[in-house]
Amino acid sequence: MKRTMALLLAVTLLFGLVSVAHGAGKGKKKGNPHAFSLGVEQLLQNEFHLIEGKKVGLITNPTGVDRELHSIVDVLFEDERVELTALYGPEHGVRGDAQAGEYVPFYIDDKTGLPVYSLYGQTRKPTPDMLEDIDVLLFDIQDVGTRFYTYIYTMAYAMEAAAENDLPFIVLDRPNPLGGQKVEGPMLEEPYRSFVGLYPIPLRHGMTVGELALLFNEEFAIGADVTVVEMTGWKRHTDFKDLPLEWVLPSPNMPTLDTALVYPGAALIEGTNVSEGRGTTKPFELIGAPFVNSTELAATLNDLGLPGVTFRAASFTPMFSKHAGTLSHGIQIHVTDEKSFQPVITGLHIVKTIHDLYPDDFRFTAEDQQGISFFDRLIGNGDVRKQIMQGASVEEIVADWGKEIKAFEKTRKKYLLY
Repeated sequence: MKRTMALLLAVTLLFGLVSVAHGAGKGKKKGNPHAFSLGVEQLLQNEFHLIEGKKVGLITNPTGVDRELHSIVDVLFEDERVELTALYGPEHGVRGDAQAGEYVPFYIDDKTGLPVYSLYGQTRKPTPDMLEDIDVLLFDIQDVGTRFYTYIYTMAYAMEAAAENDLPFIVLDRPNPLGGQKVEGPMLEEPYRSFVGLYPIPLRHGMTVGELALLFNEEFAIGADVTVVEMTGWKRHTDFKDLPLEWVLPSPNMPTLDTALVYPGAALIEGTNVSEGRGTTKPFELIGAPFVNSTELAATLNDLGLPGVTFRAASFTPMFSKHAGTLSHGIQIHVTDEKSFQPVITGLHIVKTIHDLYPDDFRFTAEDQQGISFFDRLIGNGDVRKQIMQGASVEEIVADWGKEIKAFEKTRKKYLLY
């Protein structure tokens, strides 16, 4: 009997040690949760005096959550120390259920009964009427690190409104999922400004939303009273997947971290008649059109030997958007090494290769009355489209970016918080 009990005890201890070791391994993979905290967590734990006793207007969407996925809307609404009086939604809305470009009207939030003002559509900058019952504007949205993702301009317009209405503006900082080191792509040129590119920054800027708020405010003379509640434990080289965070969709077509990684270059396809994979389960990872030969395209791209990426021949039928209901052929982008992967340059190679292989069928989006294609607004200038059409190599196209990037890196250094 004693031998049996001893054996059971030994097995129990061994199982416990294995479980502890397994748990330690999982913890190591995710990083030390005590070393990292989001701006929203710092606000609630250490900086609550910034909003205590005040009427707060909150600009957010489903990504406005803490590490336990508690919504900042619910947390602030239920906290008696503060009065949440209004919500403001960017593109896709506060609840994130609107598709790209879809107008979101004013409505009353079902859960809280609060007014929800749309900042995407007829009004992109909060009006004085929208701000009449608040003391402070709070911004908490996960960005994806790409110039043409519209949330950073919702932030900028709201900062303008805050300055004009003498309201403090607080940004709760979050990680850049592309990291904070690499800068890539051309600078936006003035004639190509739009809601997918408001300020002259590179396509991949390598900054957090808090850092961008400081840069926008100073470099472009917004003049708002801006406070950034910083994260703790985030470094510029930190991989998002190593953080103790879950990926929450910032928008309907940004379902995974993999989507965000390819987005700075793959989204350039939006400026063409080729599908960027909207209407599939792999938007921006799947690219194709009915006129493409998938085997040929994948082989041609793989022959380029681009760093950190490989291309798989793929066919798909989009459920909506371009070529909806029509079998399309192309590629799936597989990032094999995030550190060496160059999303913007890769995206340009994809656009140029499809253009060169299928010249009779490929088209850039039509020019508007100003002679500007949507592709031009995405890339930030009118030169790249013309260079592709004239047969220039990608190496020739990107040769002029170096000086611009160095100048920007010098400017942005003043606003880096981490």
